[in-house]
Amino acid sequence: MIDLYTASTPNGRKISIMLEECELPYRVHLVNLGRKEQFLPDFVSINPNSKIPAIIDHDPQGEPVRVFESGAILIYLAQKAGRLLPAEPAQHFACLSWLFWQVANVGPMFGQAHHFATVAPEKLGYPINRFGDEAARLVRLMDDHLGRTSFLAGEYSIADIAAFPWLRVALDSICQARPEVTGEAKHVRRWLAEIAARPAVERGLAVGRPSPTTEKTR
Repeated sequence: MIDLYTASTPNGRKISIMLEECELPYRVHLVNLGRKEQFLPDFVSINPNSKIPAIIDHDPQGEPVRVFESGAILIYLAQKAGRLLPAEPAQHFACLSWLFWQVANVGPMFGQAHHFATVAPEKLGYPINRFGDEAARLVRLMDDHLGRTSFLAGEYSIADIAAFPWLRVALDSICQARPEVTGEAKHVRRWLAEIAARPAVERGLAVGRPSPTTEKTR
């Protein structure tokens, strides 16, 4: 059994989608970020960086395995289930490259663009333009790439699962802010629709709506 510590954020939804795709049994523990539960000692013992998501896998022999950081969790689950991480070297490292592209670029840049444009008490031109321009560049890069391939690494993989929750919530606002950079992003929109139609993705997106200790068994 896997304990999933999560919240209704793009990073949290990556892992609930992956668990559903892999058909692994898990329990959901919602971490209330508004109440700063991520800083409580019990959670810090799982993730010293005080960020969701995190998991504890009780299945291996010996000590339970604790994993934090969404990219590391996706790799761990892919290896555990034998799914969504290609074995052939070229595709394997293409998948990891696009996974780390998301972790290092899409999440941080989209998050900062949203923060400075809509959340920050002062609307400062430099950070709004800096992060907004970079977010738009990333959308354009992704759209160009998806014009040549169905999914980020050629076939559906953890790279797509990592990027999907972020593009799902941010694409429209980024395109509206900088249409001269992003264009219509039609290839990203096609990709989003194909992933959103997957039953496991629908179930993964719904995690967080039931009670905080819902057990998912197969």
